[in-house]
Amino acid sequence: MEQNGRMLSAIIPAYHEEANIPLVADAVAEALSVAGIEYEIILVDDGSGDGTFAAIEKAASRESRVRGLKLSRHFGKEAAIQAGLAASKGDCCVVLDADLQHPPSILPDMFKLWHEGAKIVQGVKADRGKESLLYKAFAKVFYGLISRFVQIDFRRASDYKLLDRKVVDILLALPEKTRFFRALSVYYGFPQAEIEFPVAPRGAGKSNWSLRGLFGYAIDSISSFTAFPLQITTYIGSVMLVIFLVLGVQTLYNYISGRAVEGFTTVILLLLFVASAVSISLGIIGHYIAKIYDEVKARPSYIVEKETGKL
Repeated sequence: MEQNGRMLSAIIPAYHEEANIPLVADAVAEALSVAGIEYEIILVDDGSGDGTFAAIEKAASRESRVRGLKLSRHFGKEAAIQAGLAASKGDCCVVLDADLQHPPSILPDMFKLWHEGAKIVQGVKADRGKESLLYKAFAKVFYGLISRFVQIDFRRASDYKLLDRKVVDILLALPEKTRFFRALSVYYGFPQAEIEFPVAPRGAGKSNWSLRGLFGYAIDSISSFTAFPLQITTYIGSVMLVIFLVLGVQTLYNYISGRAVEGFTTVILLLLFVASAVSISLGIIGHYIAKIYDEVKARPSYIVEKETGKL
């Protein structure tokens, strides 16, 4: 029996997930059908180079409640999520990964929490699953930094979230192009609830995330959500000022005492420090200027090349 005729839209971004598409589509459909929840599944191919969209088309031909979008190129996960949300018709939307590490089995529980009044239901990780030590260390540093910058705890956060239609509409109305869904979805408040889930093994294949890709994603996410790194340049300048004052006093003392020739090593080290600090500061400022440039151009965040299913 359907629960008050209220529909849930499951948004599943996918990049090179050909083998996982039928698995995740069937798992989501089964979990929601058994619970009697009206649903639609929107699979978004983020410009994959394999047969991901062909698998989506096959899934849509088998099940009328499966819909698919193919982006014209790889725009990134954030853009794929935005495309799925824009195409959704449900009273609430849930975003989950195509690799089955976000278990569909908790979808009925998330829907129940939303039905009880929560506008945002966050899936939080009970553990980090099977990850390399380097990946875990990187994730710990990244989420520790962004949690400190924006005053929201992201240490166990994930993109596995169920959002009320009102929240979805607010997200879609935002004019900004560079987005951090994990933060934006909870930034605007509204009643929230959390549900823990164990990170499941991948259904098939290997992760498409490289360390370089994760680093770039981290930089974009932090710079799109907070201007705190710009303030780091002020802190660097303050530290340099203190060092200059100390060395200035030392230099004057050496001059007055007749030992001005000494301290050549100090001068070299100081020059290296100043050059490094200036380069880092200019790099941070340049990154934000580049982001401003991207926003001013106002190019679309994504372009849909193909659609499948009853859109």
